[in-house]
Amino acid sequence: MKKILTASLLIVCNFCFAQELKYTIANNDWDADSLGNHRVILDVNAKGSNIVKAVIEWRRNDFHPDEKQLFVVDAATNKRIYNVKTENISRESGTIYFEPSEGTRYYVYYMPYKVNRKSNYPNAKYLKPEQTASAEWLKALENDKNIPLAKVESIQAVNAMNSFYPMEVIATASELKALEAKYPSKQYLVFVEDRMHPIKMKYDLPQRWIVNGLKNSFNGEAEKGENFAYQLGIYPVAHNLDNVKVTFSDLKNDEGEIISSKNMSCLNNGGIDYKGQPFTERVDVPKGQVQAMWCLVNVPKNAAAGTYSGYATVTAKDMRSTPIKIALNVSNKAAKNGGVNEPKKMTRLVWLNSTMAQKNDVIKPYTPLKVDGQNISLLGRKVILDKTGFPAKIETFFTPEMTGMTGRPKEVINQPISFMLETTDDKKVLWQPAGMRFTEKKPGTVKWTAQNSVPGLKMDVSGSIEFDGFVAYTVKVTALRDISFNDLRLHIPYNIQSARYMMGLNLKGEKRPSSYEWKWDVANKNQDGAWIGDVNAGMQFSLRDEHYVRPLNTNFYLQRPLVLPTSWGNDNKGGIRITEANSTVWVNNYSGPRTMKKGDVLYYNFNLLITPFHAINTDFQWATRFYHKYADLDSIKATGATVVNIHHGTPINPYINYPFIAHDAMKAYIDKAHQLGLKVKIYNTIRELSNSAYELYPLRSLGHEVFSAGKGGGYSWLQEHLGDDYIAAWYMPEYKDAAIINSGMNRWHNYYVEGMNWLVQNVGIDGIYLDDVAFDRVTMKRIKRVLTADGHPGIIDLHSANQYDKADGFNNSANLYMENFPYLNRLWFGEYFDYEHNSPDFFLTEVSGIPFGLMGEMLQGGGNPWRGMVYGMTNRMPWSDNADPRPIWKVWDDFGMRGSEMIGYWVASSPVKTDNPSVLATIYKKEKSTLVAIGSWAESDVNTRLNIDWKALGIDPANATITAPEVKNFQPAAEFKPGQDIPVSKGKGWMLIIKEK
Repeated sequence: MKKILTASLLIVCNFCFAQELKYTIANNDWDADSLGNHRVILDVNAKGSNIVKAVIEWRRNDFHPDEKQLFVVDAATNKRIYNVKTENISRESGTIYFEPSEGTRYYVYYMPYKVNRKSNYPNAKYLKPEQTASAEWLKALENDKNIPLAKVESIQAVNAMNSFYPMEVIATASELKALEAKYPSKQYLVFVEDRMHPIKMKYDLPQRWIVNGLKNSFNGEAEKGENFAYQLGIYPVAHNLDNVKVTFSDLKNDEGEIISSKNMSCLNNGGIDYKGQPFTERVDVPKGQVQAMWCLVNVPKNAAAGTYSGYATVTAKDMRSTPIKIALNVSNKAAKNGGVNEPKKMTRLVWLNSTMAQKNDVIKPYTPLKVDGQNISLLGRKVILDKTGFPAKIETFFTPEMTGMTGRPKEVINQPISFMLETTDDKKVLWQPAGMRFTEKKPGTVKWTAQNSVPGLKMDVSGSIEFDGFVAYTVKVTALRDISFNDLRLHIPYNIQSARYMMGLNLKGEKRPSSYEWKWDVANKNQDGAWIGDVNAGMQFSLRDEHYVRPLNTNFYLQRPLVLPTSWGNDNKGGIRITEANSTVWVNNYSGPRTMKKGDVLYYNFNLLITPFHAINTDFQWATRFYHKYADLDSIKATGATVVNIHHGTPINPYINYPFIAHDAMKAYIDKAHQLGLKVKIYNTIRELSNSAYELYPLRSLGHEVFSAGKGGGYSWLQEHLGDDYIAAWYMPEYKDAAIINSGMNRWHNYYVEGMNWLVQNVGIDGIYLDDVAFDRVTMKRIKRVLTADGHPGIIDLHSANQYDKADGFNNSANLYMENFPYLNRLWFGEYFDYEHNSPDFFLTEVSGIPFGLMGEMLQGGGNPWRGMVYGMTNRMPWSDNADPRPIWKVWDDFGMRGSEMIGYWVASSPVKTDNPSVLATIYKKEKSTLVAIGSWAESDVNTRLNIDWKALGIDPANATITAPEVKNFQPAAEFKPGQDIPVSKGKGWMLIIKEK
């Protein structure tokens, strides 16, 4: 079945002719990845002739079509014809001569390409023209003066997604010339367009606008309460346009009732950013380019039915304004929820300016902040502020096991955090405080200010802390006179007992070195801080300035890296030096020598994250078992899994990061899952966006706000319909789903939050699976709020491919995403994580999540099950081949892991240790029974013995048994006596159960 679209060219002028050209849509009737996505269908009646001529007015939007190959194929036999010659190939038209065979219908595939069909990052290469005709046929062509003309029956796309009609069918040069001549006094033209025909081309006018003509009015149909949208297409003909704006009058009906201009906005001129702050955006349009201005009208729910009229006025610097009359006919029908259930009508564009879930209410399990003097208490932690405004002391109250709290504090820093100025004569000058004061005390946020000074410099400090342990400092340093100095540095004095491990600044998670030097290298390294800590006390620091922009990550860091902070980086004079002195680990963040003129300002901003965020929830770990695949629900239920993760590229979630198209099928699946007692989470994140998104072109009209600048390329659809200025991202061959990279922190995050809320309320999702993330803690808090609203479970797990490589700027996944950890339920770290050749410290800090209050799972190669159990981890079902966690789940259930007390090898007082420091033991303790997980990092097979504190276990050694249950692909059944050597193979281990007879 073919869908037929008709473009009627009935233009009366001295250069046009009447023509009717059909644009049809096939049903994937040919192999597009070899023949291309487009073809011209020719009807030929040329019996006895060995040459046919076709003149094709194809109006192509691609540039340099003469540099692309084309194929002529007999429709009856599907055989290619090689005697073909082209001439006068242009974007507007082309002439083709070919030798017909017996058939009467022929296909001209005019954009064939080659592509790696299985690649997730393909780059389609369009074939170059080549001469395939024989010399004899070409000679005959030269001599033939009576060549029959083929009829162009239609231009056909392989499917609707690939069709150029109507908004990518270009106007011809002569049509443009005539149009401009008709309006000689206009320096720019404004075309009205409805919401169902998004403006797509930047360098061409669509033929549709030539046919419809230039109009100074727009008529639309809307429902009561609907989020209505329309477009104004701006086309400068004389000069570049600067600072283009659209303003609105009230819309009035005949009775004098109005739709207020306050209900109207232009997306391109600004809105509400992802932090909930209003902003404006300048729009400049180069001569000869097209700029879509998307205009929104939020029709009041109580608007009376009828026609409302007013004006949208386009202005530009030093240009005459252009008023467009707007007539909106409001029907008696009321739109449900603004009409957002019909996103094809662009009713969700209003989501881009949403402030949903911005209020910083406390999210469970966190507790409200409490201020007592200069002490600020939060869940498991306390910050004591100094009179400088910086922390004088930071404490945590988590047990070493990380399963609960204690009343005994552990210091993270044991001296005040401070700035120091080193003068040109090497004198070290401490800043003198002028006092601090609190400016806001709310359950979710506490803020304060302070001022400090040294001769010649003033420091204004603005600090804040949130309920999850995030501390942000804006440190504004102003020169009171011309001044030079050797250094301005920040001292962070960690308590050595809370600085056992380090992660970041070119170091994997490992034992912190006693001394360390690091220098800025933003062109290659996504590094601006580190985490230093112990299991139950630590802190991440990050150095920023006022120009900080979150870089791209996950394969794309080098395409938009960090911006070197002017203050800290100081033209690469800055760096970080870590040393030990007595009980303190000094992190000296220096910026190096510089000169400031009077009035100069530098921002030495920094952020802190105090860890852990909360205690680990071991019972959630044992009870919540993920099945990471779309499959039959009864089969999943039979595995013992409890939560289904639905990846993109599946029938109910086919398009990456746009789970709104197959939502009916998704809801049916989730409803059945709930009936079976299963929960369902879906893949949905922000990093790239599917080309199937309804709002793709409105988002493109926002310039680089939502999508990153780039070199283009990628799969054929992107090249043919976006053209240039994007970064091609993930591609799913099964669905021909081609995505492009988001730009970072922008209004798409507002849409994301609203979309997540819609999915919870209308589809019933139980959470999301994040596959690396490209958003910060602001958006993470918001989605946690909407996911957990009204008692929904809101489970979030994060997978990361190891970011410690060149393409990702050598950042640690845990370091990169730590700001999001407070709102996660589990980690899955992950692809490219090496579980065989990394130390226990790496497992603990970069994989397990335990020092941050999380637990995890393993991925790459199925993980190492023996080492994983030392941290309470298995692999995930059924993702990795030959790595089935069900035998381990059975041990958990038979032993009764729920309610057990996890005591890790890192706990000095653990009742069970081995006699080999390379063989580690974590226990899961219950009354009268204990499960011991042993994992070996020894260089070879070894024998080890258990050193057991029987009294602490509450077990009588005289009546104790030590048994190893048989576990498929893990261990054979065995029994051991107290004090007996236990053989441990290299890289493996045991699960042993100690109990009384």
